[in-house]
Amino acid sequence: MGAHNGPTLITSVQRAFRLLEAASAHENGAPAKQLAREAGLPLATAYHLLRTLAHDGYIRKLDDGGFVLGDKLQALQTAGRDQTLLSRVRPTLAALRDEFATATYLTFYEDGEIRVAEIVDGPRAPRVDLWVGFQDAGHATALGKSVLRELDDESRKEYLSRHTLNDLTPRTITSPAELLRRLDSSPVAPAVTDLEEYALGTVCVAVPVYSGDTLGALGVSLPVDRLSRIEEIRARLLPTASRVTRSLSLTI
Repeated sequence: MGAHNGPTLITSVQRAFRLLEAASAHENGAPAKQLAREAGLPLATAYHLLRTLAHDGYIRKLDDGGFVLGDKLQALQTAGRDQTLLSRVRPTLAALRDEFATATYLTFYEDGEIRVAEIVDGPRAPRVDLWVGFQDAGHATALGKSVLRELDDESRKEYLSRHTLNDLTPRTITSPAELLRRLDSSPVAPAVTDLEEYALGTVCVAVPVYSGDTLGALGVSLPVDRLSRIEEIRARLLPTASRVTRSLSLTI
């Protein structure tokens, strides 16, 4: 029974993939009969698989009865593209981690939020305890402040109108006006720092990066007793950020 079920399941998966491939060739949709013919499947089999794929969001049925690729498959394609891009820069992030024994972070500003895309750490370079998510701590992290520094005035105001500047440590800046003043007068621009503003005992430095038109930040965290190295690290971050931006902006 097991030997019989295995090949049957494999065959069903193969048929579903063939239908998806056929549907991908028709931007404006195609009827089940045409997809069945192009996939080399009996019409009844195609109907059954299309219903299943549509139920799970991999195929979408149009009002005219045609079928196109669904939102779920589009999301997988986007995620796959993002993973491919990140795979290009992980060696660069790891090299930075190994050189300075610092956890390395990459964030992006997407849909109005600052999101962590990658963290490269290790036994000698532990990451900071992310006890508050970056979406709620953009004002207190070097990575978040790097993004805010690069945004235009309208985008900054819009972001700050949606986020409360909570005092995460006694050093956290909680005044929007003071935060913007310090961002615009950063003595290490275009880099910015977080001097125990997110977590006591930890300092960070970050610089801007881009993935195409998407703004982000590259940064590192280190114990406060190594603060004296922050200028050396900043000097290395700038050319590294340029390499990361070039890698992320290449067409896949």
